[in-house]
Amino acid sequence: MMTKKLACLASTALVGCLLSATAAMAQSTGSQANEVDSVVVTATGQRAVAGQIVETLPKSRASVDAAFLATQSTGQNVFQSLNLLPGVSFTNNDPYGSSGGNLRLRGFDGARVSVTFDGVPLNDTGNYAVYPNQQLDAELIDRASVNLGTTDVDSPTASATGGTINYITRKPSHEFGGIADASIGDDNYRRGFLMLDTGDIGPLGTRAFVAGSWQKYDKWKGPGSLEKKQVNARIMQDIGDRGDFVSLAVNYNENRNNNIRQLSLADFRNFGKNYDYDAVCNPAAVGGVVVPGNCTNYYGRQVNPSNTGSVRGSALFHLADNIRLTVDPSFQYTLADGGSQLATISETDGRVRGTTTNGKDLNGDGDTADTVAFFAPSVTNTRRYTVTSSLIWDLNEDHRIRVAYTGDYGRHRQTGEYTTLDAAGNPTNVFGGKEGHGAKVLTSDGSFLRARDRFSIAQLNQAAAEYRGKFMDSRLTVNLGVRAPFFKRELNQYCYTQNATGLTSVISGFSVLCTTQTPVVTNTDGTVQFAPNGTTTGAALANLRYIKPWSATVKYDKVLPNAGATYDIGGGHTVYVSYAEGFSSPRTDNLYTATLENGVGSPADTRPESTKTYDLGYRFSSPTVMATAAVWKTDYANRIVQAYDPDLNISIDRNVGAVKAYGLDTQAAWAVAEYLTVTGSFSYNKSEIQQDLQVNAAGATIPLSGKQVVETPKYTFGGRVDWDVTEALHLGVQGKYTGNRFSTDVNDEVAPHYTVWDLSLEYDLPFAKKTYAQLNVNNLFNETYFGSISSRTNAVALTGSAASAPTYYIGSPRTVQFTLRTEF
Repeated sequence: MMTKKLACLASTALVGCLLSATAAMAQSTGSQANEVDSVVVTATGQRAVAGQIVETLPKSRASVDAAFLATQSTGQNVFQSLNLLPGVSFTNNDPYGSSGGNLRLRGFDGARVSVTFDGVPLNDTGNYAVYPNQQLDAELIDRASVNLGTTDVDSPTASATGGTINYITRKPSHEFGGIADASIGDDNYRRGFLMLDTGDIGPLGTRAFVAGSWQKYDKWKGPGSLEKKQVNARIMQDIGDRGDFVSLAVNYNENRNNNIRQLSLADFRNFGKNYDYDAVCNPAAVGGVVVPGNCTNYYGRQVNPSNTGSVRGSALFHLADNIRLTVDPSFQYTLADGGSQLATISETDGRVRGTTTNGKDLNGDGDTADTVAFFAPSVTNTRRYTVTSSLIWDLNEDHRIRVAYTGDYGRHRQTGEYTTLDAAGNPTNVFGGKEGHGAKVLTSDGSFLRARDRFSIAQLNQAAAEYRGKFMDSRLTVNLGVRAPFFKRELNQYCYTQNATGLTSVISGFSVLCTTQTPVVTNTDGTVQFAPNGTTTGAALANLRYIKPWSATVKYDKVLPNAGATYDIGGGHTVYVSYAEGFSSPRTDNLYTATLENGVGSPADTRPESTKTYDLGYRFSSPTVMATAAVWKTDYANRIVQAYDPDLNISIDRNVGAVKAYGLDTQAAWAVAEYLTVTGSFSYNKSEIQQDLQVNAAGATIPLSGKQVVETPKYTFGGRVDWDVTEALHLGVQGKYTGNRFSTDVNDEVAPHYTVWDLSLEYDLPFAKKTYAQLNVNNLFNETYFGSISSRTNAVALTGSAASAPTYYIGSPRTVQFTLRTEF
């Protein structure tokens, strides 16, 4: 009993208890089946302290489970709950998780980390971004784990170079029951969650659950609110007595958010942390005339809506006693804004006239002499079909072979249809004139106004193979694997693209021209030009050259070895070593930066990013102590840095070339007594860019050699104390120190270090199966800090590169939340 108590101390353990040798955590059914014996089990019980899981896998991996997630604020996104783990740095944009945030994993941004949900890849098919505010309700997550710096051999991705985050949905219970919780908190926070388990029903013992949640609260600063709705269900059928099953799960998530304003350092100094968007529309003038609705600083136009959903199947079948087949098919749907742009356009603009010579009365005042404001969001609509499958062959007790396949097909439609504003300056539809949503703004020739119009297909076919063998009386475990992604992207640009050859910069607002008008000049190089009022009333831009709409197909592939070994020294001591290569194909936005080739448009010559990562680690476990430590090294080629520009409403990529990084990740847990547990983590991350960046044809360079990669803290500390004050009262205190982070490539502006403490207090009530009241206080000491960063190349002007100020989300202040939860 003592061993079990120390293993599972309380439901507030940093990593939840594991009472049997089940899957340590993996991304697909195949990975879970493959790792079924990856937890070290002793004769007296599992090797775990405070739920810390000891794995035989030769990887640096850390996990949290449902018990720990329940101690956090309800409605919180799962990435925030991973922030105490070593190597993880996540900055939340609001206290409750619905505004998203910024993920860093050993210095890799979220787009370079493979994120999967029940084996389903969640990275966007276009820019590979992940969206924390769209993740599964925490009450339904069984376990989430992080591979630090390396992917799994079957990771279903063409983008990940820097590790994985994997979480899986809980299984339906065999017994009827459920969970209900209700929360209130600061900023008018309200949330409700309800889940019902059917238990085993029917002659086959089929089981299922259905769950729904709703939350809404005000922004912590400025006007506006954030609302989230989510529905989930899963049905599962066990087959036989060997663990075979089939399962089907569905998820739907809807976010309607007003943006929180990012601040530059100057904004912060001049206006303070509460500076935000205007509460009313204060229209600005165009050409000396005030345009109704032209209010870029109005909170009602700063919206970030999304509708996302998935259908996920999973199955495990024994084809023979020693051969298993797993199949995980899925479908995902995404409709989301990528930028909340306001567009003003003259009623005689060439884009309005199109193929005619007529202007159009866009505002209904009886003339065509006005400039009119519209809402023109960058909308992405994706339909994605994926299947992952594994065949696992146990040659004998000590040797196993697995082969895996991933097919991932995404139809990626990106549009920017204009739609109207109401009298107060609000969009009449948050998805603009997207078909089936808002009203389009028609032009004189019957076409419609749009700021973006393109379509791509992303297709991944990936094969993987892995051998696992045990030697020396099972003390030595060897893993040898290879992953071979074959990625193809079909590109279709339906607008004219500015040819920036010979220009010192791309002029904001004219990099793409979506129009039906006829060019007035066709140049010998194949580019075309439009009349001055086809782009602007300013004659200075009359000679801009555009590449005609174009289509192309690009392909990328690479063979990626993945190897490691673990040795059990004895006495609870284990060492491991691993090597893995990673690869990331270029993002859609990079490829749509067109160049001329034989007079027609073609994708820019963009090189894939690649990595080589080495890990050397040590683990120790005893009935009361568990500790891990790993030193690592990663070599990058073509390192890509991405930042969102809130002024242009686009993400900007920068290739900083070769980067070398190395560091240390440590984690420990100590069961001081049956009622007291202490856990902690520490990470050190050092990165160096290897060469200067050339910025123009004249040879001007920016001094990047030796600089630290942006947004990555060199030092982070995390820790938590769990104390069972009485049988009914449980106290948890956790803190995270984040060191200085550079916000520019040249390291000429820095976000200072900060520490945030959180508190949870739970009191058990004598009702139902388990009922308790919980108090959560986030940012206990009301720390003011810079959170997520939109980085830049340089904040101070350099030769060949103008100054550009980084912007920051300011960390939210102290926030109190109260929850009443019951399990029945």
